[in-house]
Amino acid sequence: MILYRIGELAKAANISERTIDYYTKLGLIAPESRSMKNYRLYSHETLIALERINQLKQEKYTLEEIKSMMTKWNSATPETDVSDKLVLLELQMQRLEREVKALEPMISGLKPVQAKRALAALIPQGVACMEAIRLLLTQGPPM
Repeated sequence: MILYRIGELAKAANISERTIDYYTKLGLIAPESRSMKNYRLYSHETLIALERINQLKQEKYTLEEIKSMMTKWNSATPETDVSDKLVLLELQMQRLEREVKALEPMISGLKPVQAKRALAALIPQGVACMEAIRLLLTQGPPM
């Protein structure tokens, strides 16, 4: 098992040691163990988690949202592939909500005819997507 000291982990993840300290205090990551000299040692999985955190931050998620998502991911068992897919869908839906909110100022500036055309093009696709998700969530597991 590869273990990193904080400086090595910071370099590998391309972030500062201070950020690692902060994420550790927030509970986003945790050291695997301590060295004989009491250095915190982090696993390779922590490096992967840091990459995931950076990706989610780029997608404009708050650290609180990221912590919540990572808690869900870490609590999933190998048998919960469906749960993993639903978490991914939830993340995508949250990202899309953010994008729609970012578009609101532009949409409100459209002329009525332009807004009607844009809405007419989006409604069938959006309704189909929502219906598929609703069916997936309300349908019980196959017996």
